[in-house]
Amino acid sequence: MADAKRAAPVNRPLSPHLQIYRWQVPMLTSILTRITGHALVAGVILAVWWLLAAAISEERFAVANAVATSWFGDLVFTGSLWAVWYHYLSGLRHLYYDAGRGLDIPTAEKLGWACIIGSVVLTVITILLVQ
Repeated sequence: MADAKRAAPVNRPLSPHLQIYRWQVPMLTSILTRITGHALVAGVILAVWWLLAAAISEERFAVANAVATSWFGDLVFTGSLWAVWYHYLSGLRHLYYDAGRGLDIPTAEKLGWACIIGSVVLTVITILLVQ
């Protein structure tokens, strides 16, 4: 193996990298699923902190409530709401895939866009209904 590398004087990357790949919707939805899954932890931590602070004392609850109702808390909870809807729709998409359907590229791209756009629409509807 080492001799084969010395025999070829061409310097090539050892593996493909992001500059070679063309972004596709299924690739984006896969990455978004992982990112939103991890980002949901921030919303859970903020909600648990808020609940624990309410159980401990009024002073601690005042601090936690100030953070939870600030622009930062609104951003975290809105992002978490979007992530929940996105995960729900992505899970339905994967159930459809598990049935052996929608595996061709045009359908996979349509389903990916449906998850992204649908999660945004459902997030907006939920916010409007809750307020």
